[in-house]
Parts: sequence; C-alpha cells; structure tokens
Amino acid sequence: MNKEIKIKLDYLVEKYNNSNFIKPDPIGLVHEFSNQNDIEIFGLIIATLSWGNRKSIIKSGENLLKIMHNDPYNFVVNFNESEIGLLNDFKHRTFNSFDLQFFILRLQKIYKKFNSLEELFAPDFKKNNNSFQAIVNFRKEFLGEYHEIRTKKHIANPIKGSAAKRLNMFLRWMVRNDNKGVDFGIWTKISPSKLSCPLDIHSGRSARGFNLLEREQNDWKAVEELDISLRKLDSKDPVKYDFALFGLGIESKELKI
Repeated sequence: MNKEIKIKLDYLVEKYNNSNFIKPDPIGLVHEFSNQNDIEIFGLIIATLSWGNRKSIIKSGENLLKIMHNDPYNFVVNFNESEIGLLNDFKHRTFNSFDLQFFILRLQKIYKKFNSLEELFAPDFKKNNNSFQAIVNFRKEFLGEYHEIRTKKHIANPIKGSAAKRLNMFLRWMVRNDNKGVDFGIWTKISPSKLSCPLDIHSGRSARGFNLLEREQNDWKAVEELDISLRKLDSKDPVKYDFALFGLGIESKELKI
C-alpha cells in the first residue's frame, strides 16, 4: 500500500472523526441519548432513513423523536394499537408510516427475545471476518415470517448483492470506540477489526480515487474488496477510514447520502 495514500487518509480521518462532524449529521440526533437501548433503537431507524439530503434526514429524525416523546426504548416496548394514529403523518422519501409501524412492532418483538441488538449481531461476527452473515441473519430475524412485506426494501440484503451501507454505518456507530465523540462504542462483543466499511456512491468514488477499489459497482463484492484494502491500512480499525472517504464530499457542497 502506498505510504502517501495512508498519510493522506490518516490526515482526513483526524479531520473528520471528531465532534464537529456530528453537528450537521444524522448521528448527532442519536447523541441526545445515553441509554444503550435508546441509542440502538433510534440509531437503527435514523441509519435506515439516512439517504437523501442530510437536512431532510435530520428533519425526519426530529419528527420521529417527537412521535416517540424523546423516549425510543419505552415507546417501542410499550407501543400498542391505540397509538398507531401517532404514526400516520410520518414519511421520509419511500419510508412511510406503515414501515415505521412495522419497525416498531418488530423491534418490540426482538427486545422480548434479546436484551440488546448486540446479542443478535455478535454471534455471527465471532464466526466470520466481515458483517455479511450478521446482516443476513439480522434481516431474517427482523422480517420474521413477513419476508414479502413492502418494508423489506428498507433492510439491505447482501445475499442479493446489496452493499448494506446503512446497516454497516449503524454497526460502525455501535462498535467503534475511540473516544472521539462520534461513534458510540457501546457494543463490546464485536471487534472493530471485523466491521465492513459503509459503501455508497460518494465513498466508492473516493476509494477508487485512492486506488483502494477497482470494482465499478457499489455492491457487496466491492465492500469485500474495499475491506481488504482498508485492513492493510489499519488491521485493528479499518472502518475509521469511512470518515476519510465520506468526508471528502462534505466540504464542497451539501451532500446527499
């Protein structure tokens, strides 16, 4: 790996991996919470909503917080049919009130089975070197018997080639712990070394510019190729370079994610 590339990327990581980054970013809303279950629930949903203009994502997140009375975990575990009307006006792009209701009801069921979403993700990371199987099995558990429901499009499926950008971003939030004020590091059963980098059109373009990625499609095969390159730069914490690759697009204009 070219030493000049590593020096440049390490510089960009330091530039963007700090608390200033979160102010105009959806993750900033998640930082309003300190309880692990609140962070998990709201983090998963806001990560799922994270496509499009960042300002619109944050606005949708703020609307969601109002619906949940700023108490995501209690809202989810105590949600019942009488409260369905609270969701009626929620919409973010193609994620509508039906999808939100499905998320809440499925999370409610998951928290009856697990104390934390970490318990659902962690076992597959112990057996594998990237997030592929963990995301596949999370999707299976989350959809349950409703595998043909419309909401399935909002849960990435790496088996069909999806890069699973938003779920990999959520995992980065939960697992990385570098005390920089961005990622939470509340999950301790998953090694940061096994995380996969969130890949989209912006980070993919940056990765190709640094010769870290040759594959043209931003799909799961590209994620695996990028993982290999980033682990050569830092085997213990490869996805820290997500800050560098994504951050390149932020300075020039308001970025769609």
